[in-house]
Amino acid sequence: MKYRVIWSEFSEKQIDEIFNYYENTSKSHQVALKIITRILLAPEKLIHNPKIGQRELFLENRSIQYHYIVESNYKIIYSIDDENKYIKIADVFDTRQNPEKIEREK
Repeated sequence: MKYRVIWSEFSEKQIDEIFNYYENTSKSHQVALKIITRILLAPEKLIHNPKIGQRELFLENRSIQYHYIVESNYKIIYSIDDENKYIKIADVFDTRQNPEKIEREK
């Protein structure tokens, strides 16, 4: 059975920030759109097998188990709800940052 992908409010905010960053630094709406589109489509590979992502070790101390997949320079961090058959995208994290920042408040 297919899982549904749900984006958290925090992850949507991160997407907006990434888009704005690339649109402003590259001065190109097309470049920003291309990067964001790749990030938004990446979780589709999880809908049939959500456990293909690696466990996020920096968030192991949380009550929810998090996994991630990588698209370009971004970790797409998610949790799995097997009972309701959905994947919740919790964060989109730039891997070029200090990894400890991943524990920031959401």
